[in-house]
Amino acid sequence: MAALTAGTEAPHFELAAMDGSKFSLLDALSRGPVLAVFFKVSCPVCQYAFPYFQRIHQAYGSGKVAVVGISQNEKHDTADFMREFGVTFPVLLDDTKLFPVSNVYGLTTVPTAFWISEDGTIEISSVGWVRQEFEEIARKAASATGDMPKPVFHPTEQIADFRAG
Repeated sequence: MAALTAGTEAPHFELAAMDGSKFSLLDALSRGPVLAVFFKVSCPVCQYAFPYFQRIHQAYGSGKVAVVGISQNEKHDTADFMREFGVTFPVLLDDTKLFPVSNVYGLTTVPTAFWISEDGTIEISSVGWVRQEFEEIARKAASATGDMPKPVFHPTEQIADFRAG
């Protein structure tokens, strides 16, 4: 089964966060859209992409837009990843034996990012690194917060258009 596609209703879930709190997709959507990014710490494309997802969080995640990572690793390995790549947004832990949330979202590759609108519809389903889809996520985040779009890439950076997950 491939990752859920745009237009699909996002399955609701609750997971433990790294800080010990519980995250409920339903609760988060009552406050605004959610960007959910699934990853594994050993994935080179996840390592490439996460600093850019962090920039979206820094630019737009302080209110109406929730950015959450969903780790497919153990807590201690996830904590190391967060430190190494400067991740400050909430990171949730999928069960590393059964992967119930990853499976219900149809994951076969990481990173996979889903932009989920307030009504629970997946509006963007992005597998691997696709710059155009990432830029669309940034535009949606700006629109959701009512902000002018902010640059998430620095002029001196060479950003890949595509990297397979």
